[in-house]
Amino acid sequence: MEIRVRFYEELNDYLPPQNRKKDFELRINAGCSLKQLLESCGLPCAKVDLILVNSVPETLGYTLKDGDRISVYPVFERMDISSLNRLRNTPLRRLKFICDVHLGKLAKYLRMLGFDTLYENDYTPSRILELSGRQERIILTRNQRLLQNKKVSRGFLIRQEDPWLQAKAVVAAFDLRNTASPLSRCLECNGLIVKIPGDAVQDRIEAGLLTRYDVFFECDKCKKIYWKGSHRDSMVKLMEKLLAE
Repeated sequence: MEIRVRFYEELNDYLPPQNRKKDFELRINAGCSLKQLLESCGLPCAKVDLILVNSVPETLGYTLKDGDRISVYPVFERMDISSLNRLRNTPLRRLKFICDVHLGKLAKYLRMLGFDTLYENDYTPSRILELSGRQERIILTRNQRLLQNKKVSRGFLIRQEDPWLQAKAVVAAFDLRNTASPLSRCLECNGLIVKIPGDAVQDRIEAGLLTRYDVFFECDKCKKIYWKGSHRDSMVKLMEKLLAE
């Protein structure tokens, strides 16, 4: 049997040079599955986020047929493929960002939406490049020259000056509407917010708050305390508006 195969983006690194970034033909034995095809090409299944057979998503157990056209994709950073994915319960996409020194308010918006976002007002370009490469973070920057650096593999140029418009642009560009988890991260340090009992914070907040609220939250990193006050309701409405737009 003969099939046509194409691997996309960084998956080409596993192929011999003559087969990279183009369709190529393969002869296979009857009964060969997609999983066996990937293994024969030396490609780890954990690196694959989507496989289309004749433009239809399939599982690793699919049995190949003569004349099939196979398209193999890595993690989709710019698109949510939850509705298409048949390889696993959740896509591989785990978006993490790092903002340059000009994007402090954008960083807070993204944290408010629940996205892992690093920001410090003294980040140097070299520090941003180092963290982005080591932690596989997408660089968000107003500096086009930074994105032209050969070390950058993930980046997005922010063209807007207004932080609200910047946030809208990132939400749209990376298809974040269905993957946001509002108010799950600390706005100050990017840590995760966890629920804690009131008696655990009685020595750390004003006494009056304990009489008005019985549910509290704490950042697992900087230990800042949060509660469901009017400020939280305002932020929820803000995030709903941002995601709706």
